[in-house]
Amino acid sequence: MARYTEAVCRQCRREGQKLFLKGDRCYTGKCAMECRSGNPGQHGQGRSKNSEYGLQLREKQKAKRYYGVLEKQFRGYYELAERRPGQAGQNLLAILESRLDNVIYRLGFAMSRAEARQLVTHGHFTVNGRKVNIPSFQVKPGMVVSLRERSRSLEKIKANVEANAFRQPPKWLEYDAANMIAKVTAVPAREDIDLPIEEHLIVELYSCLLYTSPSPRDCS
Repeated sequence: MARYTEAVCRQCRREGQKLFLKGDRCYTGKCAMECRSGNPGQHGQGRSKNSEYGLQLREKQKAKRYYGVLEKQFRGYYELAERRPGQAGQNLLAILESRLDNVIYRLGFAMSRAEARQLVTHGHFTVNGRKVNIPSFQVKPGMVVSLRERSRSLEKIKANVEANAFRQPPKWLEYDAANMIAKVTAVPAREDIDLPIEEHLIVELYSCLLYTSPSPRDCS
């Protein structure tokens, strides 16, 4: 299973905003965005203003980093989103939101999507009563996601649930906190996704790269 293994705080600095990749640390003074300014790297301070292509690329990179997805899988999601009826950009965000690891994060069982991914991989959750350990599993309306009975006594999960008690699940998830069960009631709508992503820039980027020009430089 491919995943990013370098310093995740560098990703926030590269995008110029907090991506909340390290859970509760991102809310403290130890956050890299609080301690350091500017892009990472030896020449980070000298980078010039982005071109149109550069802005599109940065938006794609930001979306990938929010959800912890690498390029090949992200492009596959975009191609799937294009085939669905409706706007490709909104379809793409709905697909990313419907990942099981994101659902676990949204429900407050984990402090970050990376931690949610690990919890899913370790088999702590079921979908419709069956154990699912694939973080990219796509939940659909009518499915029921729940924490396994044997996992409910784990101190880490209990601490996460307590720390995230103030967070409200999105409208497309009907959550029973007492029984730690959630039902997917709808496909995630754009207004239910609170991330600052301009999805139209991602659509413009892939439309250029996949169908128009063999060279990214021609897209700028």
